[in-house]
Amino acid sequence: MSLKAQIEAIIYAAETPITLDQMVGLVKESVLAKDAADDAEVRLRVRAALDELTADYAAGEHGIEVRQVAGGYRMSTKPEHHDLLRSFAKSLKPPIRLSLPALETLAVIAYKQPVTVPEISEIRSVDSSGVIATLLDRKLITTAGRKAVIGRPILYKTTKEFLMRFGLKDVAELPSMEEFEKLVAESFQGELIPGADSPSTADTSAAEALAEDSQTEAQIAANQPELEECPAGENDPAA
Repeated sequence: MSLKAQIEAIIYAAETPITLDQMVGLVKESVLAKDAADDAEVRLRVRAALDELTADYAAGEHGIEVRQVAGGYRMSTKPEHHDLLRSFAKSLKPPIRLSLPALETLAVIAYKQPVTVPEISEIRSVDSSGVIATLLDRKLITTAGRKAVIGRPILYKTTKEFLMRFGLKDVAELPSMEEFEKLVAESFQGELIPGADSPSTADTSAAEALAEDSQTEAQIAANQPELEECPAGENDPAA
């Protein structure tokens, strides 16, 4: 990857304006790996790549630009597109904020789908009925028929909206169980979902329970329950 491409990726990914010094620190190792250069030379190369990138985006065929803001650099839309983007912004859906119990329940459904509420509650060691209603309301999950067992409980699965919200092509792109455990652990520390509900003791142990209950894809495929389509009216979660 070229130095200019690295700078472009860094500025694009940064949530706040990123300074020249920060960029130098991030790319210094890769620059030195290619050829010998002192700190001053690395800085000059980063500055040159940044200037070239800024000039590229200043061209009329681009709708965004690299702008210097508050002592750093960030990507911004060009002023001439203000009216267009204002109309677009009004059409956007508001961001979804999920509590940790809701995120955890959604993860169980994503990995174990199709799955019933009793099965979810057993994995989480806490009643999940209320959280299911929230996820249904947000259209992140939907019903998937009924399980062919006594009582015929409703099965739940994730939706296309879930894939869109989390930027996934399909559920096969879900992170591994080890990555998920790390994600949940960081979430419990409040690093991923600011303002989310504090998890209970039962919630904090659910990731371990989910990991212990995980199966290989082959095992999951072999153990899929027989599904029956819901007759008309049976997709109501209150049924």
